[in-house]
Amino acid sequence: MSASKSIRAERNDDIGSDKRLELYRLQVEIRDCEKRAHDLFLQNLVKGTSHLSLGQEAIAAGVAAAMQPGDLSFCTYRGHAHTLARGVSMENVLGELMLRDNGLMRGKGGSMHLTSVEHGVMGSYAIIGAHLPIACGAAWRAQYLGQKDVSVCFFGDGTTNIGAFHEALNFAAIWKLPVIFVCENNLYMEYTPIGEVTAVEHPAADRASAYGLDRILIDGNDADVVYRTMQAAFAKARAGEGPSLIECLTYRHSGHSRADPAKYRPEGELEKWLEHDPVKIYRERLVEFGIPTESIIAIEIESKRKVEAATEACKAAPPAPAELLTADVYADGGWAWRN
Repeated sequence: MSASKSIRAERNDDIGSDKRLELYRLQVEIRDCEKRAHDLFLQNLVKGTSHLSLGQEAIAAGVAAAMQPGDLSFCTYRGHAHTLARGVSMENVLGELMLRDNGLMRGKGGSMHLTSVEHGVMGSYAIIGAHLPIACGAAWRAQYLGQKDVSVCFFGDGTTNIGAFHEALNFAAIWKLPVIFVCENNLYMEYTPIGEVTAVEHPAADRASAYGLDRILIDGNDADVVYRTMQAAFAKARAGEGPSLIECLTYRHSGHSRADPAKYRPEGELEKWLEHDPVKIYRERLVEFGIPTESIIAIEIESKRKVEAATEACKAAPPAPAELLTADVYADGGWAWRN
C-alpha cells in the first residue's frame, strides 16, 4: 500500500466507508428532496409557506447517523431534513407539504408540523422554543423508567434568546437528563443577524458554562465533525452523565422561508458559504478516502429516482379529506367539546 493510501485508510478508520456512504446518502437525499419542495412551491403545489434546510444538511445527517432506534427527535418548523434523516420517506414528506392524503399526517400537519412517532420524530414545532421543555420531559421519562433512549432537540440561533431555552437548560442540567440540545446557528433569526441582538458571539456555546456544561462549538457543515461530536454526547447521556449543548455553525442557502428573498444578506456572504457547501465537501472527502466513484454516483442516481417517484405519487394522490379537519382534536379522536 502506498503512503498516501495508508494515510487515507488510517483517517477513514474511526468512521469507515459504510458509515461515510450513509452520511453522504442522507445529505444528498435531503438536498434533492428539499430542492424538489422548492420547485413544487413555485408550481403552487406546496400550500402555505415552507422553511428549507438547504445548506444545513450535514447537521441532520450527522446527528441521525449517530442515533439508535428509540432515540427521539424534536424539531423546529425547519424540520424536513431531520424527519427525512430518521427514515421517513420522501413521498410522505412531500405529500404532507402538498396536503395530500398520502402525506405523513394525511395532509393535516403541513410543512411545519411533521411528526412520526414510528420513526422517533416527536413533532416539528412552529412556536419558537416551545419544544425544549417537552424534550426535557421525554428525557425525564427515560431517566425515571431506567430506559436508555436519548432525546435530541434542534433549534435555531434565535431560540437562545427565548426564556424556554434557559429554563430547559437549567432543568436538564440540574436533573442530569439524557437530552442533547443542538443549536443550528445559521447566523440569522428570521431576518435579523443573531449578532445584532445577542450579548455573546456564540449564542449557545458561550452560555453553556452558565449551566455547568462544556462549551461545544463545531463546524455544522462537516458531517464527520457532527457525527463524532454526537457520538460523544450520546455516550455521555446514556451513561447518566447529563445533557450536552452543541452549537453547529452553518448557513442556509435561501431565505428564512419561501416568502423571504434574503435581500438583507451582505454581498458575497452566500458565495463564501457556498464554497463550504456540506454536500460538496463531503463528496470530495469520499473521493479523497478512496471510496469508488461508482458507489458515489449510485447514491446520487438513486436519490433522484426516489425524488421523481415521490413527486409523481404525490401529484396523483387525492387531497386530504375534509373530515380530517375535525378528527383527533381531543384525546378520544373526536372534536366535540366536553366539560
